[in-house]
Amino acid sequence: MLAKALAAESSANFINIKMSTIMDKWFGESNKLVAAIFSLAQKLQPCIIFIDEIDSFLRERQSTDHEITSMLKAEFMTLWDGLTSEGRVLVLGATNRPNDIDSAILRRLPKRFAVPLPQAPERRKILEIMLNGAKLDPGFDLDFVVEQTAGMSGSDIKEACRNAAMVSMREYIRNNFVNGKRVDDDNTEINVRPLRTSDFFNHQASEKPLPMNHIREIS
Repeated sequence: MLAKALAAESSANFINIKMSTIMDKWFGESNKLVAAIFSLAQKLQPCIIFIDEIDSFLRERQSTDHEITSMLKAEFMTLWDGLTSEGRVLVLGATNRPNDIDSAILRRLPKRFAVPLPQAPERRKILEIMLNGAKLDPGFDLDFVVEQTAGMSGSDIKEACRNAAMVSMREYIRNNFVNGKRVDDDNTEINVRPLRTSDFFNHQASEKPLPMNHIREIS
């Protein structure tokens, strides 16, 4: 979320690299995909290449690394070094494990920022953005949800909102469909109930509910 906001504020294009996208089972194809990413970024500049959980891709090199992984890292760093100072392509990474990142990568990341977990005002703003346009129950208690999301990151809150919204959707499907078929064929209207505060703490219908009186300890 923060990386996308940075791209929007700087009016830059945004390329989000996912390991599942660039890791190919065919030998050499992953290197071609990485080369294509850098080529595309140069054509789209100003452009931000974002690598989430950069430690999983560019971690400290070890003797046990697979040959393909080592070649991919080398290719990535070579292409990165090929970016000119006059160009407008920025490589941005995010990690929860900075000590696991390869030292050669860290040298290429001269600026490092610690991003703290959002405080109550920031959590409220995130929730307001995530719930904007959602049909809320008249008794929905935003203050309570803000309080109970203490210790969560922006991504955690986004996921909590998604799971909470799925609670009413699952209820609707259970009540209106049997074996994939609508119970009442004459009623084609989709009427999902509004989002309730309790949906954030529904331990049966939600995949990852928020625990009541939580919250995650911050070390």
